[in-house]
Amino acid sequence: MGEPSDPPEGTPEGAPGGGDDEYRSVVFDETFVRAARLQEFSAQERITDHTPAVRRLPPARRSGLSRQALVLILLIAVAFGTAVYMGVRHPYRTPVAARPAEPLRMTVVPLAPEGAVPGARDVGLLYAHSPAAGFRAGAEGVPLPPTRRTANFSDDQVVTALLTAQDYVVRSALDPAVVTGGETRTVRVLLDSGQQEQFDESMHRPAADGRHAVTGWLVRFDPARVRLADPHIRVRGTLQAAEADSGTLEVTTDHTVVYALRPAGAGRDTEASLFTVRRELRFRFDREDLRLRQAELVVSHVQAGPQSCTQDPSPHLHPLLAGQRAPRTPPPGTNPYAPDTTTPALCGTLSEAAQPKL
Repeated sequence: MGEPSDPPEGTPEGAPGGGDDEYRSVVFDETFVRAARLQEFSAQERITDHTPAVRRLPPARRSGLSRQALVLILLIAVAFGTAVYMGVRHPYRTPVAARPAEPLRMTVVPLAPEGAVPGARDVGLLYAHSPAAGFRAGAEGVPLPPTRRTANFSDDQVVTALLTAQDYVVRSALDPAVVTGGETRTVRVLLDSGQQEQFDESMHRPAADGRHAVTGWLVRFDPARVRLADPHIRVRGTLQAAEADSGTLEVTTDHTVVYALRPAGAGRDTEASLFTVRRELRFRFDREDLRLRQAELVVSHVQAGPQSCTQDPSPHLHPLLAGQRAPRTPPPGTNPYAPDTTTPALCGTLSEAAQPKL
């Protein structure tokens, strides 16, 4: 009698060791079973429908993207977002092309005295009896005005423009080292890079052509002729800021600067005299200038005296000192046929009211 598990007809012929031996090496693990695509019909389904005992199941749909795909998409999104953020917020973004700087237009007018230049050994006495009696010394005489934002520039930007113009006035007219022939780099670095070449040409090859006078950029005396009798230079004036257009701020300065001078090499027992310079400057700032704290100096108008009108004021101002008089010789004539003459010689008269009353 056969075993309950044997087929009714017995073991098929030719099957070695029984019918199960053929499948003994096959292992139906859990992965294999889950991957099966066959499903057995129920007994009722087999009775009512003449169909096979099993049916093929449709392929199982994945519930979503694989974990690797999700990680890849997330990384791409993060990289793209970082690139956009850096492009918008990066502090070193490429600046917009700015309008090129204009060359400085300058006028330097010597003022000749009507009589002898007043002098005194006591510098304080000179100032006290002059129109500069109430002037303040150094940067204290160049205060900033109240600031207000404009339509296209913030309070901070207006303040930056005023501070830069103030620095230029102080360094170019109130620094004893610059005024007496010293280093000019402190003035140069405040200029727009587009004007620095013009500035350098003026320092090395000064000319009275309305473009390249040293004294159009800064106050300059010849140290071989004069020296400061008092390093505390007196000054008074104004600064005003206004919006020129949507991309430009303008600052206008108007200052009267007074120097106490003695002959070079002279001691304190030598009489000193006062020399007055009126400077009207107009600065222009675009947003790149404001960022760099530089200025485009577009107009410089200078009147200075007492000095002679017969000497070229482009490399230095030429003060007449205590007791000296201006020669009656008229200033050099202007030749309209000369190709290198672009600005006629100018000369004015220094009013007696501008001199100390001793």
